[in-house]
Amino acid sequence: MFTTATPVFLALSALLFLPPQIQASVITPLRVQDDVTINNVKVPVVLGVRSLDGDALLCQSIFDQVMKRVADKIDLSFAYVAEIDTSDKDFGVSCESGFRECAGNVQQLCVHKYEPDRWWQFVMCQNYHGRDSVGSPDIAFKCARSALIDWENGVDQCIGSDGSGTGAEGVRLLRQNVKATREAEIDTSCTIVINNTPVCIHDGIWKGCEEGHTVEDFVRQINTEWNKINNAAFGNLFEGDY
Repeated sequence: MFTTATPVFLALSALLFLPPQIQASVITPLRVQDDVTINNVKVPVVLGVRSLDGDALLCQSIFDQVMKRVADKIDLSFAYVAEIDTSDKDFGVSCESGFRECAGNVQQLCVHKYEPDRWWQFVMCQNYHGRDSVGSPDIAFKCARSALIDWENGVDQCIGSDGSGTGAEGVRLLRQNVKATREAEIDTSCTIVINNTPVCIHDGIWKGCEEGHTVEDFVRQINTEWNKINNAAFGNLFEGDY
């Protein structure tokens, strides 16, 4: 005898038929009612930045507050604004503020790869010491300790055991990131991209922020995109902000 399927059952069944772009998204468990858990398709959020740039640090300080509200709904990453430069002997990349900025980019990329759960704390620690300290090996070591990062879990080889940011893997990650950033046509620090759509830029002043540029505005936009993505995957199970 057949019974009417519950919304949660239908949502779980829908996992088998997700479109490829959603299957490729970062998915984590989410509790929706009582003891029932389904999957949470996170919203990709990208900050186009230069690690020594004041505009980038401002955006990151705002997103530190955003993260406290919707960290479980977003997959946050950085797109580094720089130029591929095969004549550069250290990175093969030209960063606007020079060696230290490229080194800071590499440090952040390596921590993001090997210690993703502690990456944001590491970045906030670097910023706390001032933008002129980003990229410094001493500050990288200090922030790794502060964030309880296992330095020998691949981070050291990626960055370089001396913390310089010139490790072969880290340099390769930076080149790949810069190439992807250019292909995405992100050329200003700081550019905020939510679910593959540029929504706001801070370049001395806020520009092109049609939906606003406060913490509340970004939280609202993320919640809207999260609802769209997850409703597409699971029907209208998600309504309102969680």
